[in-house]
Amino acid sequence: MNSGARAQKEDGHMHEMGITSGILASAVEAAQAEGATHINSVTVSIGDLTEIVEDALQFAWEALTPDTMAEGGVLIVVHVPPKSRCVQCGEEFEHDKWNMLCPKCDSFLVEPITGHELRIDSLDVD
Repeated sequence: MNSGARAQKEDGHMHEMGITSGILASAVEAAQAEGATHINSVTVSIGDLTEIVEDALQFAWEALTPDTMAEGGVLIVVHVPPKSRCVQCGEEFEHDKWNMLCPKCDSFLVEPITGHELRIDSLDVD
């Protein structure tokens, strides 16, 4: 891989490093507030529309957790599929990121319900 392609690939996943850094910082803060000494796992929900790449998130976790209370802990990712509500008829439906047409009335006027999540759901600590 030439240096330009490598830089593009690295830049393309740099936001996962920042996101993971934020997840780790929040988890450590919460664990310390509870008097924990080790984070065994962090479970996060990530909406499929966020376009966060799980492999890059996991790579960042492995890179950031050594020498922290989360060293050896795992990052568990729960994927949340996109779901919207039709403004015209009220139908709620799951869809992919390209086809948000209401299956009941064929309207394009929809409001998102799920799919944009990025949240820490739980910590397992000692």
